[in-house]
Amino acid sequence: MNKTSNPAELAEISKRVRRHILEMITAAKSGHPGGSLSATEVVVTLFFDIMKHDPANPKWKDRDRFILGKGHACPVLYSTMAEAGYTPVDQLTTFRRLGSIYQGHPDVRFIPALEASTGSLGEGLSVGLGMALAAKLDGSPSRTFVVLGDGEIQEGQVWEAAMFGAFHKIDNIVCIVDYNKIQLDGFVKDIMPLDPLVDKWTSFGWHVIDIDGHDINAVQKAFHDAEAVKGKPVVILANTVKGKGVSFMENNPKWHGSAPSREECELALKELA
Repeated sequence: MNKTSNPAELAEISKRVRRHILEMITAAKSGHPGGSLSATEVVVTLFFDIMKHDPANPKWKDRDRFILGKGHACPVLYSTMAEAGYTPVDQLTTFRRLGSIYQGHPDVRFIPALEASTGSLGEGLSVGLGMALAAKLDGSPSRTFVVLGDGEIQEGQVWEAAMFGAFHKIDNIVCIVDYNKIQLDGFVKDIMPLDPLVDKWTSFGWHVIDIDGHDINAVQKAFHDAEAVKGKPVVILANTVKGKGVSFMENNPKWHGSAPSREECELALKELA
């Protein structure tokens, strides 16, 4: 794969990933476009700039690990991994079909290069912390990156994991909260408000970095700053827009888990041309 730190190139890859997301969900007539589109810059920047990994050697011992806690947003992960060379781009539109490697949630039985099967919300950070702690015990330089949804962090297990990470000073993990402010049933503020989110993570002993999750320069800087933090885990609060890049999907709870029609997909693709 061709890695790059050029923001313009990362933005172009992000645009391709967004197009894949829309096409695969439309073909399946099922899926979660909103939270896949909101996490695109974060996931693309990780795979194409920040993480140490090798599609030709996916089980390299000292690779960095990526965990998608909000597994229902797997279209962004599948599209990025395909663009990176892990899996076939031309099979993305088999998403959610029986026998496809691109199942409705990440499943290591279908894609062995995945680090974990995810989608049971609340478990991703625990899995990632276990991997990060194991790397420290092994003396490996491996780092772990975990993307969580904002609705997901209403789960109590996330905060148990947060306590564990701080207590054990697991400083080779970065948790990224895709803070798009919308979950399955509506706006987060109307269901289980998270604010003051910076203060909450800080009080749990984490170093907090608060950014615009669509600003690639800011995303890159956040990951570089996180690497310099020692003695405590890092959480990046990536403020994002649900459905980012498609005008009629942005900030609309309908698109948490609704597939666009073919006509809606064509309109969206024109916006991403």
